[in-house]
Amino acid sequence: MKINWRQIHAARNSYAALSAACELSGFSLQLVDLPEPEVTCYSLNSLNEAHYRDEIAKADCITIVGGPHASACSREVARYADFVITGEGEYILPRLLEEIERGGPGNIPGVTTRDFSNLPTSGVRLDAYPAFSEKQGFVECSRGCPFACGYCQTPQIFGHCMRHRSIDAIAEFSNRYEHARFVSPNAFAYGSDGIHPRWDKIEALFKRLHNQIFFGTFPSEVRPEFICKESLSLVNQYCTNTKLHFGAQSGSDAVLERLHRGHTVDDVLRAVDLCRESGIIPVVDFIVGFPFETDDEQLATVDLIRQVARLGKCHVHRFIPLPGTPLAGTTARPLLKETEKACGKLALVGKITGSWSEPEIRFFRPPSNDIP
Repeated sequence: MKINWRQIHAARNSYAALSAACELSGFSLQLVDLPEPEVTCYSLNSLNEAHYRDEIAKADCITIVGGPHASACSREVARYADFVITGEGEYILPRLLEEIERGGPGNIPGVTTRDFSNLPTSGVRLDAYPAFSEKQGFVECSRGCPFACGYCQTPQIFGHCMRHRSIDAIAEFSNRYEHARFVSPNAFAYGSDGIHPRWDKIEALFKRLHNQIFFGTFPSEVRPEFICKESLSLVNQYCTNTKLHFGAQSGSDAVLERLHRGHTVDDVLRAVDLCRESGIIPVVDFIVGFPFETDDEQLATVDLIRQVARLGKCHVHRFIPLPGTPLAGTTARPLLKETEKACGKLALVGKITGSWSEPEIRFFRPPSNDIP
């Protein structure tokens, strides 16, 4: 049975991980630019899903769809796809392929079709699967998040308890290449419960890596309250990156509290100052246009963006109500003229990037190579 993987730039790391997992069961995923017989797999997010919907519905093959959007809207996706995977695919996808090969209906935990729906019954133990195989990807060192940010799909898909790949497994894959890059919802939470950092665990990991380490930079961002003298010292001692990427999201404490972010504006400012004192450039994420945001709260975010831009760089994005999140079904509020003007002015001098006017852009454009 020929198994194809629809090549989508935003899902390149999912391909690396799932291709490696499927190889353990004897299946090889072939990259294709259009659906091909006998089976074609897709991984979709909630912004690119509409772009591929008709293609999947008209495909002359068995179609399997996973990814964040499929996990949040499995019954909706099952209207046009043959099989929909909910949650983590390393265990479910090979089992489903075995079912299809045997001619079975595919009625297994984690799979939805037009006729049935089974929720996944367990999470994945990361060490049970290789980070990647021949197709190199970033090493996913952690999954899950104990926080419940109103706009975020991560805890909805991967749970609120953090799971970590072991140091041995991370070192095995990371040391194969010149650069070690990671995927994590909060790299500085490695080895911990996600709330109380374990700097000893992170240092033990760093000591096992024998290449150039990029940690706390895309796609392994950190949280502002985890930026402190201990974490910055570890980055300066062991890592190659000269930037740290973390989320502020708003310049209003009232908005941060409503989002359940778990940090304050002062935490953001303190993190920026500590980064500069340590010779590290802060790269800070912001979201504008939350549905409940007042004019004053949006202007407070603009003010914080200006403050951060004087000392580092900012990524600014328009709020997107992702399905499966507490803010699903809401609508982004319009941006103030002052917000658009300030962002445009800072973008012209290279201090901010992002998609505050057209949020879909970042899912169809390759990310910047400005990583270190």
